[in-house]
Amino acid sequence: MSEDKELSYADAIEEAGSAMGRFPLIPVKGIPLMSHIADNFDAISAFCPDASDLLIATYPKAGTTWTQEIVDLLLHNGDAEACRRAPTPVRSPFLEIWSPPPIPSGLDLLNKMAPPRIIKTHLPIQLVPTGFWEKKCKTIYIARNAKDNMVSYYYFDHMNKTQPEPGPWEGYIHKFMRGELSWGSWYDHVKGYWEAREKKNILYLFYEDMKENPRREVERIMKYLDLTLPDDVISRIVELTSFKNMKENPMANYTCIPKTVFDSSISNFMRKGYSI
Repeated sequence: MSEDKELSYADAIEEAGSAMGRFPLIPVKGIPLMSHIADNFDAISAFCPDASDLLIATYPKAGTTWTQEIVDLLLHNGDAEACRRAPTPVRSPFLEIWSPPPIPSGLDLLNKMAPPRIIKTHLPIQLVPTGFWEKKCKTIYIARNAKDNMVSYYYFDHMNKTQPEPGPWEGYIHKFMRGELSWGSWYDHVKGYWEAREKKNILYLFYEDMKENPRREVERIMKYLDLTLPDDVISRIVELTSFKNMKENPMANYTCIPKTVFDSSISNFMRKGYSI
């Protein structure tokens, strides 16, 4: 996919303009979701994946983009240029995201892609479309420790002008603990996928393990995907997905999102380390 595609995606967000304000939260089956997601949840819930599709699930700010990039590189034999064909949200659509036109929704993007697809979600396990489990799709879940996850989410909620206003840090801590942020409770989220990991064949990873020994975790993902790549390709993937290289990669660092939506003067999408 060419640079023009990246620009058209960014231009669509820019064109949405004033419709891209901070969306309020609406409960869906007890889970607070931003109104543009909640209003379209019936269509999201009805999504029917292909058995070859891969789901990458996380609580927000727990290593999603990092894992998306690792998977894309594994599937493309470590070819960096192939993985610069488009920005992350186009290569690996966000299942439930739903934005004002002309921005394509996650479903719009997925419906234009041929399987196998890499699909991102922040939905807790009970809200994931049942087709993923009926088709026995492979699922990778990444959990991050609560304190670091909360800090990263706080900064993200400040810079992302579509997320609900985070308010002061002192109040944000209590909202996090009560599960009153977008996508609900961190505690229930990580526990739900953990309890279902064996029954649903979920590869459950820990963000801290990925930081401690990225090569080991890349190899775990590779084996889960039934791939076999030579050592030099694995080494290249580890290097390409280092924080330094990811932060400098315009196809992975979310600089395709205009500053009117992601205000980098407040915080970068990739802030101090893998908080993505």
